[in-house]
Amino acid sequence: MKQPFTLRALRLPEDYAPLAELLNEYWSEPTTAGRLEEDDKKLYEVGHTWMDDSGLLGGYDRTRRVAVSRDGDIVGYVWSWRAPWTEPGFLCNTLIVAKAYRGQGIGEALLRHAFHWGEELGAASLITEVWDDHPEALQFAIRRGFIVERHAYQSVLQLANVSPEWSDRNPAAILAKSGLRLLTLADEPGEESERKLYELSASTMRDIPSFLGDVPDFDQWKKWYLEVDGFRPGLVLIAAAGDRFVGMTNVLHIEATGGLYHEYTGVDREYRGIGVALALKLEAIRKGLRLGASYIRTDNDSMNAPILAINRKLGYEPLRGMYRIVASMEKVKETLL
Repeated sequence: MKQPFTLRALRLPEDYAPLAELLNEYWSEPTTAGRLEEDDKKLYEVGHTWMDDSGLLGGYDRTRRVAVSRDGDIVGYVWSWRAPWTEPGFLCNTLIVAKAYRGQGIGEALLRHAFHWGEELGAASLITEVWDDHPEALQFAIRRGFIVERHAYQSVLQLANVSPEWSDRNPAAILAKSGLRLLTLADEPGEESERKLYELSASTMRDIPSFLGDVPDFDQWKKWYLEVDGFRPGLVLIAAAGDRFVGMTNVLHIEATGGLYHEYTGVDREYRGIGVALALKLEAIRKGLRLGASYIRTDNDSMNAPILAINRKLGYEPLRGMYRIVASMEKVKETLL
């Protein structure tokens, strides 16, 4: 019996719009064809990989395929890639099948493509994520050799429900008690400030329990953390000790939904435990209220107890979470034979 789909390479730019529609079935915040095209422009055109001294895959490259129905609609997508800072040996993956087309072999065909591409490169493991409220996707992955490696949670703060106990607090006064000042990237713009933010981000990122791989270099970090949809310099919140940046929170404004996404919070080890993260999160709430945003959403690793405790204090409510799942190439190969 002929399969009800075919796999093909992306045809750009015409595939951006239907691909965005498919991704929006999966991602928490909406994307657009324009945003996908802008993200593509940030990426390398030709990959370059190698085997490191430990015999593990290094470098960067990517492959993408779509599954197309008999009517010509994009009904599935796989994107397998390495960034220069990806954990040695690993390939990251996004695999999505449209709800109406699941159970027809599309997911396995897309995974098979990613596997064979990774096998040619010499990858050791595949890594991806599935929502914890999608048991069918998790079981699909487990049957193909994946295991759950970590669990992360989404949570949301409805700004209309923020307690006056928090909305009336003065974040600048909290920081001032420790000799710190509150500012934003809009107050001190330019490369010098961006590099100080990068150094703080690089040093704190490694302390995230779920962190894998390496930290991007400054140019790549700027592309993927500052030059993104929803970025506003006035929403990059900074705690400073003199000219030194010791705490930061980056909040993105999602205009399509009227909300904010709390993208990152980091505090220098020397300044932890004195309320810096709390003050920055309170300032994010104040900024959101001034913008008329309806919510602030965030993601946290289940092992990041300090941030989870602050979020609970502020009234963040748990949403669905996401499992990070990993499979060795050998395990996947056994299931695809």
